[in-house]
Amino acid sequence: MEYEHVTHGFPPVYDENSRVLILGSLPSVKSREQQFYYGHPQNRFWKVMAAVVKDAVPATAEEKRSFLLRHGIALYDTVYECDIAGSSDSSIKNIVPTDLAPILSAAHISAIFTNGGTATRVYRRYHLPVTGIEPVPLPSTSPANASRSLDRLISDWTLALSREFVR
Repeated sequence: MEYEHVTHGFPPVYDENSRVLILGSLPSVKSREQQFYYGHPQNRFWKVMAAVVKDAVPATAEEKRSFLLRHGIALYDTVYECDIAGSSDSSIKNIVPTDLAPILSAAHISAIFTNGGTATRVYRRYHLPVTGIEPVPLPSTSPANASRSLDRLISDWTLALSREFVR
């Protein structure tokens, strides 16, 4: 597969009531096509989040945005621009990190969670020195993380997020 230079194509989701920030790595090809987060039908993010906060799984981008804001969740990615082959996080190189300052200055973020190993590594390298906020690493909801069942993801994410005030 060939590398493509990709720029994050849509804004973060947050408002002044956001209390937790969840960061992925970079939107997948499907998410970039849909212009919203976790758009691949096999990605389990929305099912996991719905189970964690005991709410219905949102379907449309507007339902997803409303869901996040209703529960005090900000959502963005660690990578703003990079070279990548398809949607493969392991192929990411030449990273330009996202700017988290607008989120952190507008919202009262009490914890930052990273969705998967790449998001955690990128956050620790580029963002931690700026924010000073240690991330809480979570197992990836990506279909590439097939060894972890949906039930186990829900359990892991619920345990981590239950420490915060997710509404």
